Amino acid sequence: MLLAVALLGGVLLALNLFVFSMADIWDRNGARRLFDQHVRAVTRHVEVLFRRAVPAEVAPAEIQAGSGGPVPLLAFELPAGDRVLPWPGPALPDVVCALDAQRGRGLVLYWHSRLETRFEQDPPRAVVLTPLATGLTYDYYERDTGQWRRESRPRRGSAGHWLAPECITLRFAQGELQAETTVMLPVTTGALPAF
Repeated sequence: MLLAVALLGGVLLALNLFVFSMADIWDRNGARRLFDQHVRAVTRHVEVLFRRAVPAEVAPAEIQAGSGGPVPLLAFELPAGDRVLPWPGPALPDVVCALDAQRGRGLVLYWHSRLETRFEQDPPRAVVLTPLATGLTYDYYERDTGQWRRESRPRRGSAGHWLAPECITLRFAQGELQAETTVMLPVTTGALPAF
């Protein structure tokens, strides 16, 4: 009987140590899991914003962001707005948006509606999508060389107009944790001619 109690005590002790070691491992990776989950959610939301944008309108444009002069940012128009936009009054449609990643602030979405009376005069409002974003780059595919080129700012074409990148890369960081995600811009396809 004593031997059975001793064996049962040893099994219970081993099981207890196993459970606590698994909880410790789970807790150590908890911060990484939460960070990765946040990065995926933000990336997914940006992809949804681009998909809901007016077709052929996701392209760089000069935006009056803050107190400085206009800066080139990736701009797009949302016909129905978005749930993360904190309107001061009733929500308006035809929302012009632009994305920017600012060090110390995060991924910022600038926005205002074309229906606002002072649309041309007032700078857009800003909402931080995530404070964990540390950078945004524009990825262009060089068709003549077959290589990708990453730019820190949107690029101009030979005629001086802004070129739309094929995708953007978002960088995130929180303490020691870092991640990088790529978001493809929507490809516009021309309609087939009616014959």
